[in-house]
Amino acid sequence: MLENWLLEFLFAMGRFFIHPLVYFFLIYSLVLGYIRVKRERRSFHTRIQDLYEEVRFTYSKGLLTGLVLSAAALAFGFGMPSGAVIVLGAVTVLLALTMQLRFLSPAYTLGLTMFAVLILMNTGILSGRLALEETSFAVLALLMGFFLIAEGSLAYKTGHVKTSPFLLKSSRGLPIGNHVANRTWLVPLLLLVPGGTLTESLPWWPVVTIGNEPFMLLFIPYIIGFHQRVQGSLPKESIMVTSKRIIWLGIGITAIAAASIWITPLAFAAAIIAIAGREFLTVRQRMNDNSAAFYFSKRDQGLMVLGILPNSPAVKLQLEVGEIIMKTNGTPVKTVDEFYQALQINGAFCKMEVIGHNGEIRFVQGAIYKGEHHELGILFVQDDKKWGIEAV
Repeated sequence: MLENWLLEFLFAMGRFFIHPLVYFFLIYSLVLGYIRVKRERRSFHTRIQDLYEEVRFTYSKGLLTGLVLSAAALAFGFGMPSGAVIVLGAVTVLLALTMQLRFLSPAYTLGLTMFAVLILMNTGILSGRLALEETSFAVLALLMGFFLIAEGSLAYKTGHVKTSPFLLKSSRGLPIGNHVANRTWLVPLLLLVPGGTLTESLPWWPVVTIGNEPFMLLFIPYIIGFHQRVQGSLPKESIMVTSKRIIWLGIGITAIAAASIWITPLAFAAAIIAIAGREFLTVRQRMNDNSAAFYFSKRDQGLMVLGILPNSPAVKLQLEVGEIIMKTNGTPVKTVDEFYQALQINGAFCKMEVIGHNGEIRFVQGAIYKGEHHELGILFVQDDKKWGIEAV
């Protein structure tokens, strides 16, 4: 029996690597990287991260979450017919093609999958061929709740890492800095799919679906998307607030979905609430951010750090996005030209007076070597740029 399970697990891993979504999102991540690099070059005439940053992020940050969710799905006996898996993949691809990563939230992908399966079942379109009658809407609703919690957790931990800065022009024609987090996480999910050769090994398991029907194991490459643009605060602070709200939404959806095991219509109630709730959180964040004062903008005193180039002297100096440089080599600075002129005071050494995130002054200093790029690798809001995008 154990040998059969181990062999089926190996087959499941093999099925994962032949799943079209694995390679679709490989190309998709490269496209996102290209769009990001183009936007950064338009603002700063240089890229921040290389073209492959989205690929590395997508295919590495969600693996542990996938293992946890797979263990939970296996423990509860979450099963899904292959037809429902196909519908989920199709819905995910269609939403991805909008290039709006917020639509890759589980609220949309799994919520719309539930309604798509219901429509296909009632209209008879491909329902027999896809065996959609075996779909458990309670399982889909529970997965939606679990994945919403996962979306919030992943965004809380990694959504604010290496956000992409860019410049916009305000309604008054002034330059303002923005940060955007366009994130996708590939989360491998292990599911039970009817039609295999495995049977239940314990009398109480699975608890939700499958019953006495033989099944196989299937790893599916589930993709979670997240988008947030920030101009009124530090990216980390804003994204963490949104992430906590998503987690609480996921907990509420999970509770409703659990009740749908006995009352099936509650599964669709959970889907409606999830879609409406996730959209509300997006709108609320945008309204709050737009009503706040511009965080990354020119100031009467000092220079705000908008971005840091990787592997640059600024990284070695431990400068951070959102800090304010007040003095460079003892000279007060409030424009980019003044900053560059102050650097020339001592061509081999730099000392800066910086106001940190805690509002306290600290001093950073270090050697500057000939040939180091982009004037320490610090990106500022400059007033001599030409923008192709205006703030709304």
